[in-house]
Amino acid sequence: MEYHRITSIEDPLFAKMHCLMQEVFPPEEVLEYGLWKEPLEDPGIRVFVAVHEGEVVGATEYRYYEDFNVAMTDFTIIGRPGLGIGRYLWKNRQADLHELAAQSGQKLFGMFAEIYDPYRGNDHEFGGVKPMDPYVRREVLSHLGYKVLDLEYVHPSWNNDGEAVEGLNLGFMPEDDSVSELDTRLVVSFLRRYYTVLPNKPEAWNRMVAELEAKDRVALLPI
Repeated sequence: MEYHRITSIEDPLFAKMHCLMQEVFPPEEVLEYGLWKEPLEDPGIRVFVAVHEGEVVGATEYRYYEDFNVAMTDFTIIGRPGLGIGRYLWKNRQADLHELAAQSGQKLFGMFAEIYDPYRGNDHEFGGVKPMDPYVRREVLSHLGYKVLDLEYVHPSWNNDGEAVEGLNLGFMPEDDSVSELDTRLVVSFLRRYYTVLPNKPEAWNRMVAELEAKDRVALLPI
């Protein structure tokens, strides 16, 4: 298997990755094909695919924020069972992030991720690929060390239509498992930076951020 970085929509593997995204994610979670041009050319956004026998069988997008010393996993796709894709993507991504942090003279503090919550009626099929099942994914992320922030989380739709997307938790995996809370200044700064690309913020998102700003700390809870 090959861990291949995509930096252009002209890369033939990008079309295969985008098709895979459309198969497993709901429409409001998938950025339009042409809108990927600038993100892929952004050196801070890292998009990699797992290539097996010439086909894209998995993908992950993530980024490292040097000034916050945290990472964000935008998505992880496991396209086929039985190939060890999840572990393969995880190991390569972690090695890359630790190297990026080391280049800035730091040790990675942790990584954010939006996590589907099937216990809130979120019944996405994710293309029928069982490793992508929200129940399975939550348990895997829990085993990896992810916790969820103690807040009612929403995020702006990637359709940029001002709608709020519910049914997810904001997760965080601290490198030090003893970390049980986060400074809300870090969380708010991260969310504002991450969603800068979407100018049409729903009122529910603005309200959530304002409530966070009114606190000093937010607890990390077990998944």
